[in-house]
Amino acid sequence: MTRKLLIIAILVLFGLLAWLLSWTPAGVDGAAGGPIHRTLDLAAPPTGGDFILDSASGPVDLAALRGDVVLIYFGYTWCPDICPTNLVLIAAALKALTPEELERVHVLFVSVDPERDSAERLAEYSGYFHPKILGLTGTPEQIAEVAKLYGAAYRRTELADSAMGYVVDHSAYSYLVDPQGRLVRNLDHATPSAEIVAAIRNLLAAQMPVRDGGPP
Repeated sequence: MTRKLLIIAILVLFGLLAWLLSWTPAGVDGAAGGPIHRTLDLAAPPTGGDFILDSASGPVDLAALRGDVVLIYFGYTWCPDICPTNLVLIAAALKALTPEELERVHVLFVSVDPERDSAERLAEYSGYFHPKILGLTGTPEQIAEVAKLYGAAYRRTELADSAMGYVVDHSAYSYLVDPQGRLVRNLDHATPSAEIVAAIRNLLAAQMPVRDGGPP
């Protein structure tokens, strides 16, 4: 991990701890000192669908993950509050799964800031939370197309007096895709890890074995 990224991760963890200790439903918008980073509503009803984006280890094809449960989250590594909150909760859910369950689950962290988020940076950042969280990026056009499939909204907001330069306000839902590749559920921002675990296990338990010649 580079020194710069390590410093960012440490600051994120300290900030996240303080935020979680004082969290209220209005806390995301920073009620006390004005909003630094806003969540957005979905841009459109999500339909889901396959896509291919880049990771540090090569292209990742959602269609190739058939038979497993996939959780998709849109965010970015410079996110000061919303993304770390959700990624910590997702990581806690992954840690609660058995090794056998974990083998059948994938988490895809899709960057909405491809200008700053290289595949390598995403790998370092997402891996800090849990090794099963895979960071994905692509061209701005590719990201926009994938976001459209899942109704994810995002917009760049300039910060004139900040070293960050800008933030990317974005919707903060997580999307569960079942073993057949169907989008079956949206999880709200800050969904408790126990609820994430239950949702994943329901999909794993519902998976029907596929026999030669098609479904039974």
